[in-house]
Amino acid sequence: FLLFGGLTLPFIGLDRALGVLTGTPGYRMVLYGPLSMLSYLHLAAQQGILVKDGRSLELLQEVDTVVFDKTGTLTLDQPFVSGIYAGAGFSEEAVLTYAAAAETKQSHPIARAILEAAAARGITLPAIEDAAYEIGYGIQVRLDGKLILVGSRRFMAMRKIALPTAMQVLQDDAHHAGHSLVLVAVDGELAGAITLQPTLRPEAKTIVQQLRARGLQLYIISGDHDAPTRRLATELGMDSYFAEVLPEDKADLVKQLQDQGRKVCFIGDGINDSIALKSANVSISLHGATTIAIDTAQIILMDGDLAQLPRIFCLADEFAANMRVNFLAATVPCIVIIGGALFLGWGLLPSLILYQVSV
Repeated sequence: FLLFGGLTLPFIGLDRALGVLTGTPGYRMVLYGPLSMLSYLHLAAQQGILVKDGRSLELLQEVDTVVFDKTGTLTLDQPFVSGIYAGAGFSEEAVLTYAAAAETKQSHPIARAILEAAAARGITLPAIEDAAYEIGYGIQVRLDGKLILVGSRRFMAMRKIALPTAMQVLQDDAHHAGHSLVLVAVDGELAGAITLQPTLRPEAKTIVQQLRARGLQLYIISGDHDAPTRRLATELGMDSYFAEVLPEDKADLVKQLQDQGRKVCFIGDGINDSIALKSANVSISLHGATTIAIDTAQIILMDGDLAQLPRIFCLADEFAANMRVNFLAATVPCIVIIGGALFLGWGLLPSLILYQVSV
């Protein structure tokens, strides 16, 4: 535009050539873009949505796939103990005591559920030693000279602990019912099991329906077994699911979807979700999630539930529409100003007045 204004100077004079320079559209967008972004960040904040990265409002327009981490996102953060089963030579109280003692220093939802169940029964927990936690599998501790293992079936299989037929049947029944089973072993022998039942977030079904109405593909990703994950996916009307996913594999699944040409929004709240949150095109977490998930996510739903999720997509639509208006507001008056300066004899003053009015 400087070159264009300079070229017109010998033909239309200084006053009108300065009027031409007034019609620079890029200069207007320097104002309109940041002001719109600031306005929408403020609107989101008023509605309890913290947008930490403004680019996510633009990227949400491109998202065609939403991946939910199951635990703590679609279900409430903490399940509850729905049953305790003891093996030969052990009581229910002993099984719960061993499990709760092993989980004493853990803060994940399953540990909190087991500890609450022990507290409700008035169980005093003994001190443990030599604790070793294996992410995605379970925990090993020593208690009164005994080696205690608390974890999944995979964890027991890794340690070559056989499951009695009755316990295998119990596990199959629990999984078909959509419950999780935590196994407890003492000195290489299976002592019993604890069933944990997830509680679906009350708003989850409505949110899924609203997102499906937008034409989005919806997935669940979970470390739980296939049966409970499939059951939840069917209940909510999801397009598909990934079950028995180890924490380090969540980001790989996000990458696989992206390699298929999808734009992925990942919603999670745990320590194990941080890499997947970082890998996704847009990442969303809930207030009350782990610190690392909140630090990593681009958008935080401050009410701690999913009710605001459709609203952030609507805000992204509104922002995109606003930016289209900005583009027209930046270009159309400029065309008028340049035309007036070139063909109608407008000088600098009329051009400045029209510029200010259009802004």
